[in-house]
Amino acid sequence: MILDHKVRDISTILLILWQLLTNKLRKMKITLVVIGKTEVGFVRQGIEEYVKRLQHYVQFNIQYIGDVKGTRNMSEAQQKVAEGKSLLAALDASDHVVLLDEHGTERTSVDFGQWLQRRMASGSKRLVFVVGGPYGFSQEVYDRASEMISLSKMTFPHELVRLIFVEQLYRGFTILRHEPYHHE
Repeated sequence: MILDHKVRDISTILLILWQLLTNKLRKMKITLVVIGKTEVGFVRQGIEEYVKRLQHYVQFNIQYIGDVKGTRNMSEAQQKVAEGKSLLAALDASDHVVLLDEHGTERTSVDFGQWLQRRMASGSKRLVFVVGGPYGFSQEVYDRASEMISLSKMTFPHELVRLIFVEQLYRGFTILRHEPYHHE
């Protein structure tokens, strides 16, 4: 009987701690900043589904930056600079900015979940992930970034990167809650 009482007390304490942590996590906002709208229907539907699921864990939104006009007359470097100015304008000084970049740190899904937990416990108000344009980021955007994460060594269309990322973000939260979505 005493053991049952202690187990209930421990369960209650763990529940209270989880609720406190969840409330703290919900205060942090996570934003995915992307250039251009998502045009491919099935990709857009997938993104919408994971964004809906993420609302149970964290305040999440996608911020769409308009496509740069006149890119046919621009070099790759000029296009990166023009996109970079738009991306930088979308950021706040206090943001923790993470570029989704092929040269970034690769993580397993479990490692990414643990990384998310550390980032969210750090006290940042907004965690911002950024997907660049077709030629990557300008040097100014790299200079502003807090860190870089790579989703894979493979190259993906930028619209698919959005879907892969929001799925991994959702997966990370389910891992943190020990929910039956992720399998090792």
